[in-house]
Amino acid sequence: MAISVRLQTRYDAANNKVMVRPVAENPYTSLGAEAFWRNAVGALNPLQISGLWAPKFQVTKQMKLVTAGSCFAQHFSRALIARGYPWLDAEPAPSFMSPDTRTKFNYGIFSFRTGNIYTAKMLRQWVEIALDMRDEPDEIWQEGGRFFDPLRPAIEPGGFASEDELRTSRAACLSAIRSAIRDAGVFVFTLGLTESWANSETGLEYASCPGTAAGTYDANKHVFVNHRVDAIQADLNAALAAMKAENPALKVLLTVSPVPLTASASGTHVLTATTYSKSVLRAVAGMTAEDSDWVDYFPSYEIITAPAFRGMFYAPNQRNVVSQGVDFVMKNFFADQEAVFGKLKKGKKAAEKPVPPPAAAQSGDDVICEEEMLNAFAK
Repeated sequence: MAISVRLQTRYDAANNKVMVRPVAENPYTSLGAEAFWRNAVGALNPLQISGLWAPKFQVTKQMKLVTAGSCFAQHFSRALIARGYPWLDAEPAPSFMSPDTRTKFNYGIFSFRTGNIYTAKMLRQWVEIALDMRDEPDEIWQEGGRFFDPLRPAIEPGGFASEDELRTSRAACLSAIRSAIRDAGVFVFTLGLTESWANSETGLEYASCPGTAAGTYDANKHVFVNHRVDAIQADLNAALAAMKAENPALKVLLTVSPVPLTASASGTHVLTATTYSKSVLRAVAGMTAEDSDWVDYFPSYEIITAPAFRGMFYAPNQRNVVSQGVDFVMKNFFADQEAVFGKLKKGKKAAEKPVPPPAAAQSGDDVICEEEMLNAFAK
């Protein structure tokens, strides 16, 4: 069998001459520049690094876009709205509320009023309850005559006035989740944490540790969980499968939050705990995207955290992502979409009224990140 060869030249400084030697063809000889660190990263200014994503499907302005998950997902909704994409607000605030009040009561932060959904287990719980695949939890926290939802304890400032009010509000949220799943063209979900707290008797996973945002911590029934790859993948697959069954046309775009942990209950240094958490989530997101043609992964995490970017996109606290970082992430998002699918064609405008920006964006505030309240317990 004939072997295809090509010639490689290099300068031999010791002998002051050009050397030519044959190089046999192999799988690496046909790869593009993006496959080699020297060409794609090392030789470039960080802001020249591009082509990090080859999207599976086109995100168009005819698709309703749903955002949920960790705090970084809020950047996506803002950027998409700013470019004329139809972000779906399935649980809009009452019309009489001012922008500041909407933000205070957690309207317009995500596509439904769940607050942050940090883990795949929490996403699965919400989806399965909304789609009548599991019962609503009976557990409700009471404190100072007010009532708090363990699935979203920070959603209502000061808690609800009664259990009935809490359940009515939760019913509206569950209805919004059902509507969002059924109407979504693309569901953007940002994975944020592996660490969580759960009820050892019922298995219910909480949005936050009891005794932080609300509730009372009980060492006899409240347990710390640091989810592993297999458990996260099972929960994520179950949630996505349930959504796909409800909406066969659904596309899912996964991201991983580049925001480090505020605090860790794992017993390890918070920096080490962050590396573990984000590494596990990144692995799960990648494997999930590999397994389904309707699920994709966008590398916003790498764009912010990779050593090649030298930490330039973090604020001085080395945690918050600055606006320039968000802009660079979204610039890559749209550039990579255009590189694969071409420029968007101008289609008919949607019949519905344009959705206003999320409340936090209107007021100019930073993203809403419930995990940050853990800073209050630092010594």
